[in-house]
Amino acid sequence: MGWWHQARNDVKRWNRNIKLFFLSNMLYQFGSGMFMVLYNLYIQALGYGADMNGSIVSIQSLATACMFIPIGLAGDRLSRKHILIIGALLTGLSFMGRSYAEDPLSLQTYAVITGLFISFYQVIAIPFLAENVSKSERLSLFSIHFSGVLAAQVVGSIAGGYGADMLQAIGWSKIDSLQTVLMLGGAATVASFLPLLFIKEKKKETAEVRLRPQPKLVEKDSYVSSDGDDSSLSIPTTAAVLTPEQTKRSDWINISQFTTAQLLVGLGSGLVIPYLNMYFTDRFAVSLTAVGLLVSLGQIMTIVSMLIGPTLVARVGQVRAVVIFQLLSLPFLLLTGFTTMFTIAAFSFLFRQALMNAANPIQSALMVERISDARRGIANSFTQTAFMLGWATMGPVQSAILKTYGTYWGYAVTFCITGILYITAAGLFYYVFRESKQTKNESQVLN
Repeated sequence: MGWWHQARNDVKRWNRNIKLFFLSNMLYQFGSGMFMVLYNLYIQALGYGADMNGSIVSIQSLATACMFIPIGLAGDRLSRKHILIIGALLTGLSFMGRSYAEDPLSLQTYAVITGLFISFYQVIAIPFLAENVSKSERLSLFSIHFSGVLAAQVVGSIAGGYGADMLQAIGWSKIDSLQTVLMLGGAATVASFLPLLFIKEKKKETAEVRLRPQPKLVEKDSYVSSDGDDSSLSIPTTAAVLTPEQTKRSDWINISQFTTAQLLVGLGSGLVIPYLNMYFTDRFAVSLTAVGLLVSLGQIMTIVSMLIGPTLVARVGQVRAVVIFQLLSLPFLLLTGFTTMFTIAAFSFLFRQALMNAANPIQSALMVERISDARRGIANSFTQTAFMLGWATMGPVQSAILKTYGTYWGYAVTFCITGILYITAAGLFYYVFRESKQTKNESQVLN
């Protein structure tokens, strides 16, 4: 349980800004989890078919994708605190509006509004956390952040379902109970903007100032605490310092490499992940309740694996840890695709989910380490856009494969293609980002 004690000690060392953000994020994710698990049931209760649910998901996803890059650019130039506040407040208000919308135009309009403002939190969270914590603490912070997001969403989903069932048990109609719980989810999301008001943000510098060369000193673990204390550690070195133009070129090379790797992962997961509920019901004829429970268990295992991630990084390094997690997930992915036993499929799904997603916080820590603060927002935007494009383009491919090969071999083929894409992404990631011996030696000297 050493990793648990380490995580608890890390939380105690967080500065005030980080603690306020986490309080806000827990409210935001709790409200989102409560809302998202019930909203498609609400549309169904209104009498609409699957086509309405599908169109709303597509509209919202498209709106979110369109905002990723503009918000990333804005976050690198403007106040990240203010962008988070606007995103939290307007996302929550859009949830509350959707709770009572019933006609098609209102449902679709609110879906667009929600999609636009959800992107604010998705893009800005990682760069905001990175600028408020030292380099040595980022991996632990990101691991706890991703785990906390999943945990809050699981609790929100359970609370939403239980609340709706309780209201219906005491005589409320299905629509009234769903509207009430959806409204409460929206209210929790709105409340998430309040802790953000008390964050003390340091003055935003221009990219030129942030990237100004310092020929005599290289700053390590430099950040400003919420109390204004300079916690930087300056170490004399003779190493060359990149000019702003060289740093900009290096940033865009790294951004393109991260984006390419993430696109491959998005293409692979887009063939499988959105259709796992269909896979389990088609192949094993299990109930939706069982599928929902399995997905929740997968999220819980992912939380644990993310918290254990820093321990593996300490042993093998960030790049190797990402590759190890991704490659270890492949046998479980293939076993899920070919097995005809539900127990084996459920077991394999849980481990694939935990291992593959455990790499996410490590990749985020590596990205903010390799890319300067001036372009971290746009970097996060590009990688998320690439992943979403992978999901968006694989739907027709998955449907065509299932239609051609049937439910057994169709899923087996899609799982195999996903495995090939994951292997390619892991190989590319290792080849591009592996550390040279010289880099490792320099890192050891600095540490």
